[in-house]
Amino acid sequence: MAFCMSGIRSFPKLWESNPYAGLRPRHSYISLFLTNCVGIRNDHRWFSLKAMSPQNTKAMNPLIARGRHLWKANEGNKKQVPLESSHLFAAGAAEKRSQRNPPNKDRAMPPVKGTIQLPKQPLNLEEWDKLKEDFKGKTNFEIWISSQMAECHSSVDVAKSLLAWVAAKNNGIVGYGVLLKYLYLCVIHQQTSEVIDVYEIMKARYKRLETGGYSLLIRGLIHSDRWREALLLLENIKKVMIPSKKNYNDCIQGALLHQDVTTAWNLYQELLDQGVSPMLETLQAFFDFGKDVKDDHYSKKLLDILLYLRNNQLYPGESFAHSIKTWFESVPGKQWKGQFTTIQESGQCLGCGKAMESIHLSPDEYEFLKTKIMRDVIDGGDQYRKTTPQELQRFENFVKSRPPFDIVIDGLNVAKMFPKARESQVLLGVVSQLAKQNLRLLVLGRKHMLTQRSRWTKDEMEKIRKQASCFFADDISEDDPFLLYATLHSGNHCKFITKDLMRDHKACLPDAKTQRLFFKWQQGHQLAIMNRFPASKITFQRILSYDTVVQTTGDSWHIPYDEDLVKRYSYEVPTKWLCLHQKHKDT
Repeated sequence: MAFCMSGIRSFPKLWESNPYAGLRPRHSYISLFLTNCVGIRNDHRWFSLKAMSPQNTKAMNPLIARGRHLWKANEGNKKQVPLESSHLFAAGAAEKRSQRNPPNKDRAMPPVKGTIQLPKQPLNLEEWDKLKEDFKGKTNFEIWISSQMAECHSSVDVAKSLLAWVAAKNNGIVGYGVLLKYLYLCVIHQQTSEVIDVYEIMKARYKRLETGGYSLLIRGLIHSDRWREALLLLENIKKVMIPSKKNYNDCIQGALLHQDVTTAWNLYQELLDQGVSPMLETLQAFFDFGKDVKDDHYSKKLLDILLYLRNNQLYPGESFAHSIKTWFESVPGKQWKGQFTTIQESGQCLGCGKAMESIHLSPDEYEFLKTKIMRDVIDGGDQYRKTTPQELQRFENFVKSRPPFDIVIDGLNVAKMFPKARESQVLLGVVSQLAKQNLRLLVLGRKHMLTQRSRWTKDEMEKIRKQASCFFADDISEDDPFLLYATLHSGNHCKFITKDLMRDHKACLPDAKTQRLFFKWQQGHQLAIMNRFPASKITFQRILSYDTVVQTTGDSWHIPYDEDLVKRYSYEVPTKWLCLHQKHKDT
């Protein structure tokens, strides 16, 4: 599919914006396959494009003339550096652990034969001819070069000179794939007039586009006075699939940019009703806009957003946290004061002294989680489990015949902490130290641990059995279901020791509420050994005493947030907090 280019303007200055991820090569003239590179979901779909009218090749001449004498703008990037962490689930802890044992670096990939350097300024027709002659690749040159330019965020002016050359060589016809890369560059550089020109061409030539094209046009149109047409494109996407959170974000941003608050909130509610999780960028936009809105109804909606963050265990970024602070302090007559702080080990805020919510589950929450774990992870056919029902029943009888345990130990996991040390010696060291504290211990292991060998001695295993209850499962069995069952059965006081972060088992839980409760329980009960040398005394990382979620007491809010320079994994929680409290008249 191809068409003639016409009406594309030139701009003397390029603007900068937050770019999409780069478009990929191998896009054909007939159809285009997009993979989550322009804000759409991870769905991979084919869409057809149908021409409506013949091309006007003469209209290409002005573009050819304008595309010969243009220049390029530059841009940079920033690197991120992880910081220190203090407990197993602290943001940045996993990154720090990975740096202790860095993986082998992948071998450098050999350069692709026939690669050429992208032009840094617009080229004339002869220069493009020469560049194509130098290209030795097997792919279509126009598709390859436009894909590379999109990936490297080349200037619109350079891309325009490419389009002029393509059109001159093809009787004024430019392929859809090449044009889409040009549209992408216009969008990321916020060349709004150019976006509108491409939009008019596409609207005239095609009955429908694929969702990637619609997504780019939506992103480009929201900055213009024709932003409402982005809402029509959103409706077109709905005919094929549920729009992505990026699509909704762009439309909401456009509505707020043009002061249409009602449309913005309606789109936000529609997004939630569709079961789509909003981007944090979307939520921040409402707070940024709210600084100039003195309306109780709007304020209530912003507080509802904070409760949404709490209920879904979401954390704003550093910029978003600043927006929240600014909005609270702008509310007239409420005297809110905000500060960025941390929480003490005791759970007290260093800023205002208030105590955070406890990490421990209430009795009702504990019973609810225990029932769910028993049903969905242990008895319900957990897909990660390799335990037979007969063996699990034997273990349940074993646990029920003994008093509640204080600590449950994943024996094999703990024993392998120090690869160069004898495994039974490591496990014995941990058990002996805990036994001296008069704790009731359960060691879970595999039957092969009882066989005399170089890494497992019968003498050390016998000493372990004298200090702790032991259950040795079949060698093919999975340890985790036993560990979860024994810990939950023993009561809310019982802790467990393993390096396994239980992400697979958490994923088996049926709903977000249960998963959140499981993670909260895990943070309050999982002990992590800090030692790096087997001969040293066993020490454990501290267990959090407070819950890392958005929380309020009415006259205060405490909001954990992600620092810009700290890499946080999904199973970690932030260590920095925004403390907001109302200043009373007598203070």
